[in-house]
Amino acid sequence: MKALLAMLLWGALALVTLALLARNILAIPVLAPQDPNEGWNAAHALSLLSGRALYPPPQSLLVNNYPPLSFYLVAALSKLTGDAITAGRLLSLFAFLGTCAGLALVLRQMACSAHARWAAALFFAATLLIASDYVGMDDPQLLGHAVQIFALLLVLRERTLAAAALFALSLFLKHNLLALPLASALWLWRQDRGAAARFAASGTVLIVLGLTLFHLFYGVSLLSAVASPRLVSPANTVSAISHVWWAVLPLAGLFALKDSRKTFCLIYALTALAVGLVFSAGDGVDINIFFDLAMACALGLGMVAETNSARAALCALPLPLFLAVHFHDNNYVFAAKFRAEAVRDIAFLKARPGLALCDQLSLCLWAGKGAQVDVFNIGEQIKTGSRDPSELARMIASHHFAVLQLQDPGALGEPIRKEIEKHYRADHSNDNGTFFTPAL
Repeated sequence: MKALLAMLLWGALALVTLALLARNILAIPVLAPQDPNEGWNAAHALSLLSGRALYPPPQSLLVNNYPPLSFYLVAALSKLTGDAITAGRLLSLFAFLGTCAGLALVLRQMACSAHARWAAALFFAATLLIASDYVGMDDPQLLGHAVQIFALLLVLRERTLAAAALFALSLFLKHNLLALPLASALWLWRQDRGAAARFAASGTVLIVLGLTLFHLFYGVSLLSAVASPRLVSPANTVSAISHVWWAVLPLAGLFALKDSRKTFCLIYALTALAVGLVFSAGDGVDINIFFDLAMACALGLGMVAETNSARAALCALPLPLFLAVHFHDNNYVFAAKFRAEAVRDIAFLKARPGLALCDQLSLCLWAGKGAQVDVFNIGEQIKTGSRDPSELARMIASHHFAVLQLQDPGALGEPIRKEIEKHYRADHSNDNGTFFTPAL
């Protein structure tokens, strides 16, 4: 009876996962924004294609606080797709599939069964598709994880120098990918301190070399670039904890498991949780900061499934239940209504001669307006007091922008919100935010 129940639960989760994956694949060429990250990443890739500086000067209203490698990959692929956001979505999709495959290969390296490998890949896939919007979204997070999971495979095969090089490379795709290299170093320290020392030393040297080359090539420090000011609050961490409900049962199952192979998974999970909690205190940090925790839970759940498939299936049961309760929230950006709104909003932006300030930069890019202001990062600089808002306030007061699109008129700080209220009027609002035109 338990075996039949487990089979039914895993089958249901597989069908849900495949349906959501098909949905995301079909959405790749659609000109509708899935997340503000998409337009932001695409804008920097387009800077490369147009010969503009990838890292704008401090006085610019555009900010780049990501490492450079993903922008080059998206820029190259966009020559084939004709659209930078579509290119980034394709990279994200393949990176997601690669990460799923990598998790299965890691468990095979640990001598786990085929059932364990499928359970791990399925749990990770379902978690990201149900609890995030990053699958098939233009963002380098999953690309970095795909590189790192194969670096872990090299660690398990005792190719520590090659693994260190791959981990170092991944940090120039996305700078928040600290959990897995740290967990690998800690695990190696338990297994072979000589190998751990070689791993840490070679990785450190390669990272320092990369940072030095970055400074020589771009004329700025990457560390200072990624440390763009933002507000930090314990309330952000409390909110973030409420979004990792999917990890509770897999972690409990992993702790209860009697298998010596679980040691690495425990180290990885605890490291990922600690890193995620630290980063989550910052404004604007999304659920992606806990993707390492999802990977650790997936590996642990795979081991649980090898000995007790029914228990593992119950650990994954909250995922389809959550989807059933939050089905609309999970799918509204893929709905025909939202897509129609995007078409109308792009046409609205395109019909206004002049520059546009867009919170959702993808809308501005598709309307041919280009990127003028990084609303989130500039807003955070203003709120933290590291940027004087007077220049942007003067631009708003003089109707420098023919149209504004903002999810939150206060995103750029209180002084700018007041200027918008004085000098612009709301034209219309929808799921893409509020669109403002100059008040006459």
